[in-house]
Amino acid sequence: MSRKLDDLTKQDWDSLFPIELVKHRLEWKVRFEKERQLIDEKIGDRLVAIEHVGSTAIPGIKAKPYIDISIEIPKESLFNKEIIQALEGLDYHYFKQSGKGADYMVFVKGYNFNGLKEQVFHIHMCPCGHEMLEQVLFRDYLIAHPTRAREYEHLKVKLDSQFKNDRTGYRMAKDQFITDTMKRMEEKSGGGR
Repeated sequence: MSRKLDDLTKQDWDSLFPIELVKHRLEWKVRFEKERQLIDEKIGDRLVAIEHVGSTAIPGIKAKPYIDISIEIPKESLFNKEIIQALEGLDYHYFKQSGKGADYMVFVKGYNFNGLKEQVFHIHMCPCGHEMLEQVLFRDYLIAHPTRAREYEHLKVKLDSQFKNDRTGYRMAKDQFITDTMKRMEEKSGGGR
């Protein structure tokens, strides 16, 4: 019986794929662009926007070597079977993301059961107005404010050792920094984003 990503527990994910930060690599931008083209060929007519987000999109800071992609879609395309099948055709695995805020679609590729061997991609596909799309604003702010980006990097390095085998804890431990950064953006823009 072969294992599937759906069969993995939180403990499995944490032990198979621990948090590991690496120096920024210029190749991440190129890899995103190649992947963006593949996605655009498959479902481009159904997309509002596709963006490279996460730390690999912020020049000069350490990151987990995963390419995070934010895709904005019209609300009526959420959980669309044709979109799911098209991305599965590109070797993505689909998860419905539930929990805090509105549900959305997550797609991952590049994982295997011996740890990371390939380039890992994470897609967060959300309808217009979804809070996950704020990742684009966060990325843009850190690119425009290198000192704040370095502060984010320092936090991530500290959390890397503390949460090496706790992916959820690592993500949650960054929440306050992200919230504070979003507040700075609001203040700078006079209250509106």
